[in-house]
Amino acid sequence: MADYSDFSRKMDKTLEVLTADFGAVRAGRANAQVLDRITVEYYGVDTPIGQVGSISSPDPRTLVIQPWDGTLLKPIQKAIQTSDLGINPQNDGRVIRLVFPQLTEDRRRELSKQVKKYGEESKVAIRNVRRDAMETFKAEKKRSEITEDDLKKCEKDLQEMTDKYIKKIDEMCARKEKELMEL
Repeated sequence: MADYSDFSRKMDKTLEVLTADFGAVRAGRANAQVLDRITVEYYGVDTPIGQVGSISSPDPRTLVIQPWDGTLLKPIQKAIQTSDLGINPQNDGRVIRLVFPQLTEDRRRELSKQVKKYGEESKVAIRNVRRDAMETFKAEKKRSEITEDDLKKCEKDLQEMTDKYIKKIDEMCARKEKELMEL
């Protein structure tokens, strides 16, 4: 019978990407994931900040980055300033501090829209996986590898699988928006 494991894996990967995207949306709390996308040049290679130093959170609104190589303080500071993080890093000569300010109502709404956008992009990706799966099964039907009844069952199963993943995305979006809106 039909094998959905490849399509299921692709849909799971979409959820992983969405989780990573949500991690980069700062919710007024210090979260080291916001630094995952920021890289600094280290020995000629763009390297994520988490791989050139330790990142700690001494309190809920502060991240401290302590590079293992002191010469990276300025490049890390510059990388954070030029990123879309919107936080000005403080360099004391040994560590870099990032103080996350309380989010304003406007910024919360803006971030909420961004969360919805990520959710919609993920739903589109899930539907694309479903479409690709349907094309695969229709091609198998055309080659007489599966019957018309099998094709109908595949369509039904794929739709159920798609609905399940879309529901998960909606739940993830609702959770992230709730996190953004709480004071």
